Amino acid sequence: MSGTKREIILGVGGGIAAYKSCDLLRRLQDLNFSITVVPTPSSLNFVGTATWEALSGKSVNTQVWEEVEKVNHVSLADSAEAIIIAPTTADLLARLVQGRADDLLTNVVSATSKPKFLVPAMHPQMWLNPTTQANVEILKSRGFAVMQPATGRLTGNDSGVGRFPETSEIIAAFLDHIGSTQDLLGKKILISAGGTREPIDPVRYIGNRSSGKQGEALAIEARNRGAEVTLVLANSNIPDIAGIHTVRVESAEQMQIALQANIHDCDVLIMSAAVSDARPTTVAKEKIKKNDLQKIELVSNLDILKKLSEDAKDSQVIVGFAAETSNLEEMGRAKLQAKKLDLIYVNDVSHGAVFASDESAGYLMSAEGESIYIEQTSKAKVARYILDKVVSRLGYANG
Repeated sequence: MSGTKREIILGVGGGIAAYKSCDLLRRLQDLNFSITVVPTPSSLNFVGTATWEALSGKSVNTQVWEEVEKVNHVSLADSAEAIIIAPTTADLLARLVQGRADDLLTNVVSATSKPKFLVPAMHPQMWLNPTTQANVEILKSRGFAVMQPATGRLTGNDSGVGRFPETSEIIAAFLDHIGSTQDLLGKKILISAGGTREPIDPVRYIGNRSSGKQGEALAIEARNRGAEVTLVLANSNIPDIAGIHTVRVESAEQMQIALQANIHDCDVLIMSAAVSDARPTTVAKEKIKKNDLQKIELVSNLDILKKLSEDAKDSQVIVGFAAETSNLEEMGRAKLQAKKLDLIYVNDVSHGAVFASDESAGYLMSAEGESIYIEQTSKAKVARYILDKVVSRLGYANG
């Protein structure tokens, strides 16, 4: 599999609830996250380095002065997509408010702008202390998410608010904070993206302007929602995406082979790639001289989406894309019916719009006749709209 798992930093504060974070680590791993544990030095009194290294499979440091050559406080901040600190003690809350950077964890927090999710756990009187409550509000105003502690028995005979929440509750709140609603968990999504190229000779080709950005956005959104994603990517400079199996191709024939190899066990196919409609009948083995390049004879490529849709199982959801310059709804409806699709997104590409852009506008249409116009917005939001509809159709098809 190309790409790596999604990186999360698990910070651990110096409270007795630190032992409960062992289960939190395991459950995050179950969701295909790769976890780097960064404990505070005092937390090692409760759970030692060996335990964290055994569970995470990674080396564990607590101080900036360990493995200095790796510049851990910067490299960890750059590589992780989010930080969750569980438990977060009253002392740690206060140090974060002050912007202290006196151990590795607080250095990493200071060095990142990624989402930060805190799980306070402490004695009820410490949690209700006005200073602690003020610190919580300050951190919230700075963009930290702070989970409300649970109520129940703590150490000894003490009981009240301040208890470490259940692991399932922490994970649900954390995923919501980072935008990872797991409504596609257990589903396999196959996505094509980019633009195919059909060779004319060793240096020339027939191609198009597709960048693959919309397919990238779909793949990331599907991954974030818990799906197992395979991305068949044609001629794009987009790097491999963490947690996504990327298959790189060039021509329409190569794309067809890659999709055919993966279509049999996927739940959803989203065909966002721009596939060349035709290819040269012959490909010159050597560069054609300019004076000899008078005409190119073409032959039609197979309509990959139509073929895959015709062979699809009833339970599979098939989503197509169309790039049009006029009569978007009319053209979209015709392609939706001709290719027997469940959904189609019709881009308005007039005047060179959409291609290589981070934004898009168009119609999202369904086989039942629904047509929704999506105003100019980010391709990430377009991906969200499309996958919302996919989730609904999966529920209907498998209900």
